[in-house]
Amino acid sequence: MLNLITKLVFKPLAKAVYRPVIEGIENVPRKGGVILASNHLSFIDSVVIPLTAPRQVYFLAKAEYFTGTGIRGAVSRAIFTNVINAVPVERGTYRSAQASLEQALVLLNEGKAFGIYPEGTRSLDGRLYRGKTGAAWLALTAGVPIVPVALEGPQDILPVGTRIPRVRKVTVRFGEPLHFTELHGQARSAQARRQVTTEVMAAIQRLSGQEFADTYNESPKAA
Repeated sequence: MLNLITKLVFKPLAKAVYRPVIEGIENVPRKGGVILASNHLSFIDSVVIPLTAPRQVYFLAKAEYFTGTGIRGAVSRAIFTNVINAVPVERGTYRSAQASLEQALVLLNEGKAFGIYPEGTRSLDGRLYRGKTGAAWLALTAGVPIVPVALEGPQDILPVGTRIPRVRKVTVRFGEPLHFTELHGQARSAQARRQVTTEVMAAIQRLSGQEFADTYNESPKAA
């Protein structure tokens, strides 16, 4: 019952309350495998994208979000299952990271849309950080396009350290699909993966207008 309520009520209500500005929605292919590669400003990004995209978008999420107990655990599972369309994965090691990419590859081969944040973790200072090459590996292996996505404002809805979302303006920009046909099959080439990643991050930067930080972003814990 909670899953049904979440699916039928949460999405329309969230759209009505936040009234997101959506640009370039015509750039998202309506069918077939595709990667939506976005900048990452807030935990709530993974809610904003599925709410505004013209088709279901799947994300990978930590398995802990699906194993909680009590009412809080049930609500968490309902949101991650029905709003974020999340697939639970174990995270923390190279082996688990590769397994996550392989799970994403299955989704793409099934013709689904998969969302990913090349920066890896949220930007706490608003800059756009250097992208990691996981999205490139997926695109070159599955032979699917990458649609760059720029989010503006989600960090104001749920600032770091807060639990209750605020009503703030959010804008989502979907860029034109990037095709890497000439590099298909070169997923094992570090040079090819970096080339794709550089092009994707440049496209995201043009959409978002963020200052570019030519370094990898470290998670707050690692820092």
